[in-house]
Amino acid sequence: MVILGLALIILGGIAILSAVFVSEPGSGGELLGFDVSTLESFFIGVAAGAAILWGFSILKWGTKRSLAHRRERKELTELNQKLERVEAERRADGDNDGDPRT
Repeated sequence: MVILGLALIILGGIAILSAVFVSEPGSGGELLGFDVSTLESFFIGVAAGAAILWGFSILKWGTKRSLAHRRERKELTELNQKLERVEAERRADGDNDGDPRT
């Protein structure tokens, strides 16, 4: 998700930069090798801005999700280590409470 968000941001930025630096004032000009009118240039800018905003939201959501997964994994690892310690102490004490499995 983070990669998709970054890709959208980069593509939107490229579209805006090419529209600003390549097009001629007053006429639509040329955008990435295509002849575009002023109205088309405007719509490309709107779409690029929307792509950038969408990219930021995907990036934010993906980062939150990965942080939550890391936190959960860390907590589970700590609980697993605690359980292994308790089990090792139980085996060391020789306390099997009449359970034939241990």
